[in-house]
Amino acid sequence: MLDVNLKRFDQPDEVREFPKGKFEIVTVGGMTIGRATYEPGWIWSEHVGAALGKESCEVEHVGLVVSGCATAEMDDGRVIEMKPGDLFYIGPGHNSRVVGDEPYVSLHFQGVTAYAAPSAAK
Repeated sequence: MLDVNLKRFDQPDEVREFPKGKFEIVTVGGMTIGRATYEPGWIWSEHVGAALGKESCEVEHVGLVVSGCATAEMDDGRVIEMKPGDLFYIGPGHNSRVVGDEPYVSLHFQGVTAYAAPSAAK
């Protein structure tokens, strides 16, 4: 007999909140998935990195943009814009920001446990 386990982001296992955003975490079927929701004006270095004492995100991300638009600004100067439907890989060493007046929402399949984690500030 196969097991079935249903979960929803409206009842996440964990929520990491920060100014202008939140990161909700759900573990299902042995996989941890995150949902990032950022308001217009959100910038990683200001709203997440500052509390961690970091200017650049060191987490590796694989995900899918659900809505809104954001950029990933790599430490080497490259800037990548991400829009709904884009699947992305972003390596360590980047800053991100919401572009425009619409909230940005993305699902994360890699880098979930380390992202905006309180222990990352140590």
